Amino acid sequence: MNPDLLRNYLAKYRVNRRDTLRMAGAAGVAAAALSAGAQPASAEARLARQGKPDSPGDFDDTPFDYADPANLADWAPSRYGAGDQRGSFNEVTPGKTASALSVLKPGRPVRTYNLGELMWNGFPAFKTDPRRTYEQRLTIAGYQPPPGFLEAGGVLMTTEPLGANKLSYHEERFAAEVSPKHPVPLATTYQIASQLDNLCHVGAAEYYYNGFRGPDFAAGHGATKLGNEHMGPVVTRGVLLDVLGVKLAAGRAEDLAEPASNGKPLLRENYRITVEDIKEAMDFGGIDRIAPGDVVLFRTGWNQLLARREPGDILRWEAPNGMPGIYLREARWLARSRPAVIGSDTWALEVLGNPVNNDGSAFPVHQELLMRHGIRIGESYVLDGPADDRVYEFVFAVTPQFAEGATAGNTPPLALGQPRRR
Repeated sequence: MNPDLLRNYLAKYRVNRRDTLRMAGAAGVAAAALSAGAQPASAEARLARQGKPDSPGDFDDTPFDYADPANLADWAPSRYGAGDQRGSFNEVTPGKTASALSVLKPGRPVRTYNLGELMWNGFPAFKTDPRRTYEQRLTIAGYQPPPGFLEAGGVLMTTEPLGANKLSYHEERFAAEVSPKHPVPLATTYQIASQLDNLCHVGAAEYYYNGFRGPDFAAGHGATKLGNEHMGPVVTRGVLLDVLGVKLAAGRAEDLAEPASNGKPLLRENYRITVEDIKEAMDFGGIDRIAPGDVVLFRTGWNQLLARREPGDILRWEAPNGMPGIYLREARWLARSRPAVIGSDTWALEVLGNPVNNDGSAFPVHQELLMRHGIRIGESYVLDGPADDRVYEFVFAVTPQFAEGATAGNTPPLALGQPRRR
C-alpha cells in the first residue's frame, strides 16, 4: 500500500480510525486471527453462511447463444412466470421497501443525493443512426425576446401576453433532425444521460426477456410488452461498491487512468472489475451481503470526464480505447442474488475494449442481465456524493418515465443516506 496515497485519501474523505485500520491493517489482522485458529470474516465466508458458496464453474465468461431457439428452455420462461414483464423488480416487495427504509437510523441527519447527470445540449451518447440527441429549446410567449435569442435556436410563440392579466410563459421543445436512413424528423430519447435500461431494450435477434419475440411486440409507438408502464416507482436498498475508492486507498496506481481534465481520478480504460474487486469493495464499505431487490452501483470515476465538457474528456468518455466495468463472470456472480438493478457511473456498465471482450460479441452483459435474469441496468449514475460521505448503504428511489412502450427511463434517481460521523 502506498502510504502517501492512503494519507491523501484519508485526509480528503476524513476516514476515521476504525476505517483506517480496516484499510491499512486488514492483512495483519487476518493473519493474527488465523494464527489464533480463527477464520477471517471474508466475503466468501459471509456468502457461505448465506448458503451461497462460490462455485467458479457457475461464473465464467462463456458467451451464451440466446438467439438460437433450441436454447430457449435454458433461460425462459423466467423464474417469475411465463407472462412476467417486471423481472427482478418483483423482488422489491412492500416488505423489501420497509426493510430498506430501516437503513436510515432515527435521530441522525439524512442527506439526499442526486445520482443523475446534468443534461445539457449536445450531451454525448452511444453512436446510433438516427443519433441519440438532446437539444433543448426555450419557447417564449408574452414578450419580445432578447437579441440573439432566435439565432441561438430559441422559439417565439407570440409576443402578445395572454388574457387581461397579461400572462407570459415559457415552455421547452426539443430539436429534431433528419437522418439519411430515417427521413422523418426525430428528436430526443430516454436512452441518454442517466438512464435505467428496461427489459425491452436489448435482446438476441428476435428474442427478449422471458422469451418474448420482437416481431410480436414491436409497434410504431413503442413496445407492447416489457414497456415502462410495467416498471413503476421503486424504493429499495442501495449498495455502493466504490471500486475507485478501494484502488485509491490501496495505492494501486496501475489500475488508474490519466486523470480527467479537472484532476479527478478514474479507473483506467478497459479495466475489468472482477469478482474479487466486488468482494473487496464490499469489505471496504462494510457491506455484509447483496440481497434480492437491492440496487448495486459501481463507482469508477468515469463521470468526471463530463465535468468540464472538454472535447478530449468526452472523446475518452465515448470509449475509443475502452471503458471500465464488469464482464460475464461478474454479472453471473451478482445475478444469483437477484438485485433489482445493477448500475455504474459509466454509460455501459460492462467493460469495453481489448483484451477482455475481443471475441466479437457486443454487449453480452446486457443480454445476460436483461434477458436471462430480468435485471435492469443503470447507466451514468453520479456516485461521488455518497462516496465522499462514505455512504455505502442507502435508500434508493427512482420513478422512471410512465411512458407506454418506452425502452428506458432517464429520470435521475436519488439516494437517501446518512453521512458517517467525522
